[in-house]
Order: sequence, then structure tokens, then C-alpha cells
Amino acid sequence: MGTRERESIESRGINIAELLSLLNKAFADEWLAYYQYWIGAKVAVGILHKVVTDELEEHAKEELKHATMLAERIIQLGGTPVLEPKEWYTVANCRYEPPTNPDIHLLLEQNIRGERCAIGVYKNLLKYVENKDPVTYDLIVEILKEEVEHEEDLETIRRDLR
Repeated sequence: MGTRERESIESRGINIAELLSLLNKAFADEWLAYYQYWIGAKVAVGILHKVVTDELEEHAKEELKHATMLAERIIQLGGTPVLEPKEWYTVANCRYEPPTNPDIHLLLEQNIRGERCAIGVYKNLLKYVENKDPVTYDLIVEILKEEVEHEEDLETIRRDLR
């Protein structure tokens, strides 16, 4: 990121260090969400588990894409993404729920909770950067849209399985 862009963002009331911290928290969330979806898809059991595992695998790919997008923006802003995976647990906003019970109904519940947390995180980030950092704002809008779609997809599957 050029000095002018940084100064422009800061002049609009954004503390770059705070923004980097918020983005790194979201970055950690995305990695944990990726793994939660990915491992859930591997261990899922139950009637129609293929429908659920296909959806979980698709969501895992999108969470990894979100992590990539956030890492790129963190670097553009002059920061460094969280480099140590064990730090994801302490930095993250949303908690990782291991699929200790691989029943598809429970996996859906876990991932719906995760999506609801992510939606809240991204709504707060939007408020923080609104009218101050249009690049980050647009990035967060794109991610938030997909997180809402994830929650809706999971809710639909859950309803269909009843």
C-alpha cells in the first residue's frame, strides 16, 4: 500500500493498527471455519450425508478464499497475517467446534453457529470501515454476502432433513 493510501485511510479516522488487528481476527476465523467445514465433510455420518458433505466441502473452499482475500488486504495495508496456526485460537472472534459427534444434524448446527458469528464480525467490520476505507469495505461486503449465503444454505438443508 502506498503512503498516500495509508494517509488517506488514517485521515478518515481509521487506525491502521486496529484495522489490521480486526482483519487478522477475521483471517483466523476463516482458517478455523475452513478446517471445521473440511474436517466435518470428512467425518460426517447419517442419512443423506452426501448432500451435507458436498455443501460442507463447497463452503470450505469459500472460507479458504476468504482467508486468502483477507491475507492479501492485510499485506496491502502493510501488515502481516497471523503466521502461526496455533495463534488462530487466541486471535479468532468465533470459536472452532470440533466435530466430536459427526452426526450431520449436529454438524449443521455447529456450522450455522459459526456462520452467525462470522456474519456479526463482518457487520461490525463494515461499520468500522464505512466511508473511510472503500477497498476494505468492498472486500468485506463480498465476504459477508457469501457468509449469509452459507447460513441460508445450511438452514435450508437442516429444514429439509427434518
